[in-house]
Amino acid sequence: MSSPAVQLRSRVSTLGGAAVEKARLTVVPVSRGRAPRVPFIVLVSVVALAGVVGLLLFNTSLQQASFAETRLADKAAALADREETLRMELDDLRDPQRIAREAESMGMVIPPAPAFLKLDGTVVGTPRPATPEDRIRITPRPPAMPADLQPEITVIEVPAKPAGE
Repeated sequence: MSSPAVQLRSRVSTLGGAAVEKARLTVVPVSRGRAPRVPFIVLVSVVALAGVVGLLLFNTSLQQASFAETRLADKAAALADREETLRMELDDLRDPQRIAREAESMGMVIPPAPAFLKLDGTVVGTPRPATPEDRIRITPRPPAMPADLQPEITVIEVPAKPAGE
């Protein structure tokens, strides 16, 4: 029997020879064929046309969104103005002076000594009906003028002459 090293060497030389035979380069004939230009030009034209149409659609949608945004901003401003007007009207309606004037015009007066009811049903204080004399002045009185600013009024009567004289 031969040794394993000799068998290995013989196999390597056989494999090496086969690899060398397969690795030899051969010359391939040159074929100078040009790629057709029409499909390439059509492809580039279609891509360019699709890009232009896409840009037009994108620009149109942006303009529509801009118009919608402007319309909504105007509506929001109008609603903000309306809200401010309603707040001012509500403040006028809540004014204590206005409420007191309306209550007074209805004949309501504040009682001089109010009585209070407790939750158990007892009355604290002596209830007394309010009268028009108990009325509280809502608007201040006009300031009194000093005597120096109020001169005495002197009335001079001139006798009338008859028309024929």
